[in-house]
Amino acid sequence: MTTSETAPGEASETFQRARRPEQKQQRREDILAAARELALADGVRAVSLAGIAGRAGIDKSALLRYFETREQIFLELATREWPAWVRALHDGLDDAAPGAAGAADLVADVVARSFGDRPLFCDLLAHTPLNLERNVSPEGVRGYKLFSLAAVGEAADVVNRVLPDLTEQECREFISALASLAGTLWQIANPVPALAALFASDPALAHACVDLVPRLRRTAEILLAGLIPSRADGGELR
Repeated sequence: MTTSETAPGEASETFQRARRPEQKQQRREDILAAARELALADGVRAVSLAGIAGRAGIDKSALLRYFETREQIFLELATREWPAWVRALHDGLDDAAPGAAGAADLVADVVARSFGDRPLFCDLLAHTPLNLERNVSPEGVRGYKLFSLAAVGEAADVVNRVLPDLTEQECREFISALASLAGTLWQIANPVPALAALFASDPALAHACVDLVPRLRRTAEILLAGLIPSRADGGELR
């Protein structure tokens, strides 16, 4: 029987009695699973520490033995999202012929869909620099940054193999830009119900909400087309 399947009092008591390392790890996973479920249902912004504790079937005080803040919970979830996203790029691009006709369009499509298929990842990408990193220990932020930068580097290598005319730095610049944009565009593409109804009812607001994947794909196409020409102007980032 899992924690969520027990009565609240029983769950809390069981949680507090976890002594062995594997039991503590399981409780930690239960907390992360609860946060993930709530974030997918209501969005990261709407999830509170008390809500996570309630979904996990434990007291808030017990939860705080495992995570110091809600931001630490969501930063851990963000860390776990990166590998699955990189795997999607491998799945979509590893069999592509390097430099083939249409390779840039394929990269743009695969990258755009890799974000569109991961709503929680996109939501977390927006919140990470705004608040998640601001209420976690410096060492915790350092761990996340190293992990995410490694994932961006691997993703850039995947793109570079398919588009060998680009430099490694240009591929990293492309991936970093799309990741940042995906977080912002996801928020615009998924307004709260009241705003969604407003946008749908007023023709003057027809363009206030965007379709995430097509917009990301179009932006990716523009970025890829402009990277090589921008070299003449010293446009490559350092």
